[in-house]
Amino acid sequence: MDRLLEATDRAEQLHFWFRGFRAFVRPLIAEALAGVTRPRILDCGCGTGANLSLLADYGSAIGFDLSRWGVEHAYRSGRRGVAQASVTHIPFADGTFNLVTAFDVLYALTEEAETSAIGEMFRVLRPGGSLIVNVAALSILKGNHSVFGAEVRRSTRRRLRRVLSLGGFQIVRLTYTNFTLFPLMLAVRSTQRLIGLATPEEAGTDMAIPAGPVNAALSAMLWCEARALRVMDMPIGSSLLCVARKPAQ
Repeated sequence: MDRLLEATDRAEQLHFWFRGFRAFVRPLIAEALAGVTRPRILDCGCGTGANLSLLADYGSAIGFDLSRWGVEHAYRSGRRGVAQASVTHIPFADGTFNLVTAFDVLYALTEEAETSAIGEMFRVLRPGGSLIVNVAALSILKGNHSVFGAEVRRSTRRRLRRVLSLGGFQIVRLTYTNFTLFPLMLAVRSTQRLIGLATPEEAGTDMAIPAGPVNAALSAMLWCEARALRVMDMPIGSSLLCVARKPAQ
């Protein structure tokens, strides 16, 4: 996991996937916190803390990660408000936060740990608070990145809705993302499975930033998809993005 965080930290500012993700999630954060005065935000599994800069545009944001390397790197990079902890035992009191985020965390947990994590995120949210979750989607898209990221599962819309609802959440929005890249990703990852998935040591090449023109073109495609997501859900894609709410009572 430390190798994944290191590769992710190098790619987060420029890689088309991260550019697209930020474009997808910004309107959801703004909507979830609309009307909230001085919101408090918690990022679960924050890695090296890169997304805290994004979240800080909307409120007071802190995060935690299981990886000591990730936390130490965050501090070396000048990012504060990052601690080492587990999402199954969140070290904050009940009802502390207005928004909790978990970006690409749940897919790496066993079912038992996933249930505990969802319960903990529910616990630390204030009544009426929101949860934003992003997970890997669809088993047909398993590929080398699945090996590198230690994926336990890739979810469907039905499954993610079920596990969050069982945890007490009300689903507000649930959509696939990366729809525009789906045909390309399906072709690439089907080929990877056909020839045999890479070892964990080899699989990190999936995080390499493509050549400039390619990266720009893919970023533009995802930017257009982000605009469309403001008015519609995507029928398929490589990720699932969900907004859920803790009941006010």
